[in-house]
Amino acid sequence: MAYRGRLQMRTVLPATLSKMSLVCGLMLVMLGLVSLLIVPLLDIDHSPRGFGLAPVLRRRTMEPMARVHKYLLDVPAFADVSPDNIWASKFAEFYYGCSSPSKSSQRHVSELESNGFILIETSGGLNQQRTGITDAVVVARMLNATMVIPRLDHKSFWKDSSNFSDIFDLDKFITAVAPDVNIVKELPVTVKLPRGKLISMRVPRKCTPRYYETRVLPVLRRRKAIRFTKFDYRLANKLDVDLQKLRCRVNYNALQFTKDIMDMGQALVQNLKQRSGRYIALHLRFEPDMLAFSGCYYGGGEKEIRELGAIRKRWKTLRSKDPDRQRRNGKCPLTPLEVGLMLRALGFGNDSHLYVASGEVYGGEQSLVPLKLLFPNFYTKDSMTRKNELQQFSSYSSRMAAIDYIVCDESDAFVTNNNGNMARILAGRRRYFGHKRTIRPNAKKLGSIFLARPNMTWDMFSLKVRAAQKGFMGEPDEIRPGRGDFFENPAACICENSQLKDKHEAIKQHRSKGKYKKGKGDYIKSVESQVHPEQEDEDDLEHTDVEGELEGDDFLIQHPDFEKEDNALKQDEDLEMEDIPSLLD
Repeated sequence: MAYRGRLQMRTVLPATLSKMSLVCGLMLVMLGLVSLLIVPLLDIDHSPRGFGLAPVLRRRTMEPMARVHKYLLDVPAFADVSPDNIWASKFAEFYYGCSSPSKSSQRHVSELESNGFILIETSGGLNQQRTGITDAVVVARMLNATMVIPRLDHKSFWKDSSNFSDIFDLDKFITAVAPDVNIVKELPVTVKLPRGKLISMRVPRKCTPRYYETRVLPVLRRRKAIRFTKFDYRLANKLDVDLQKLRCRVNYNALQFTKDIMDMGQALVQNLKQRSGRYIALHLRFEPDMLAFSGCYYGGGEKEIRELGAIRKRWKTLRSKDPDRQRRNGKCPLTPLEVGLMLRALGFGNDSHLYVASGEVYGGEQSLVPLKLLFPNFYTKDSMTRKNELQQFSSYSSRMAAIDYIVCDESDAFVTNNNGNMARILAGRRRYFGHKRTIRPNAKKLGSIFLARPNMTWDMFSLKVRAAQKGFMGEPDEIRPGRGDFFENPAACICENSQLKDKHEAIKQHRSKGKYKKGKGDYIKSVESQVHPEQEDEDDLEHTDVEGELEGDDFLIQHPDFEKEDNALKQDEDLEMEDIPSLLD
């Protein structure tokens, strides 16, 4: 019996072990397949040059999904109860846009003899062209010239063949500008040009009114018509109040999008409003060319350095940049994850609806997944429409950008990860139309906070983010009048309600006597104390691009009397991020 039992064990045991080996083998195969299917999301780079929370930009050494969930584990699902209204400023109602011309500046244009015709060729994407068109009207007014409908940029990176009337309401523009400047659709054939040729001129950046009146006007009178090439940021930031108000009338009233674009944009706005009642709009600049130009490091290792380095070679005049210095100076765009964490730390819950306007995101969907985890109600114009609905716009980058412009402008809270053209122009527009909540990341301070995030609790992280963002939340008093770029801070066109003025004075008196205590409805910060931290030491923001050699008949007028002025206007210019080509400039 014992022998028979041992014999059975010898026959049964191998069979059992064989089955167990098969099961174990199958389990190993399944685990291997699961590991291959997991989408890597983050690369937590703790090297000196890394940015802690940088999204993964490489594919060979990415980390699993579990790392992301662990990293976001202590982020609360819903918004904190905050004493401040994160969706809107409680002081916004006391300010309003005011750009009507003064009595002294009003004139009957039809009764004035024109000094000639000016034609402009804009440069860049939609928003850069918008600034050029606005300034061109002001220049035409200063020169008492008749303006021909601007010609949009068809040759740059965007390759957009749209004409002015394809994007903007042409009749509205002509009518709205008529009290200040005569507008014609084409240069009249009756205009007799010397030598039968239209002269082209490229003026320096940020020219003063004196420059135009003394250098350009004599040429205009002599030649009858002038074409300004690459016309963007060719007018000084600081002008007298009447000219600044004209800028506002053109930018905020005269330049309206076509009916088709407006209808598409408003349809998206209404869709978002019906879903949630209110929404956040994020203008996300995270395109490969933007990251390459920034000179920053995002934790992608050799692959990132190789890929972005190749893109940087496109700009022959681009100087090499130190990633650490760029980070310290706040020049690095926030990643999608960092923007999401900032918004959640400020008090927006995961039930908030988020609309994202962006071009090509470096890292693709992998970079966006963390943002979608933080804000599950995630939308883009593509996800909210059928293909045929966008078909008439999809081949034209400026028209697509115009749709995003409308949705961002109508949002309850607007946020950007980088201070580019669209971010600045929308910030100014939202100030003008009621100081709607506009959030700009304080990149200088947030960088170190994000880097230390793994070593602090969510409550501590949230507290530090909120402290860093004071002065960057779109409050009415964040920037002193006259500081910064006018398109971002149109102070000359914003008026203050007398009720608020009286309240300011009362609070100042209480403070000076040492009797003031913060109350629930009290105005906590005075106009003088809320200077934008980044703008305390600079009066202007430079907007520069790569200037090529003058083409054809382009020329700059030279005269010894203006040597000092020319030197000031034509200093060596560094490229800025806002000039980097992308679908949304």
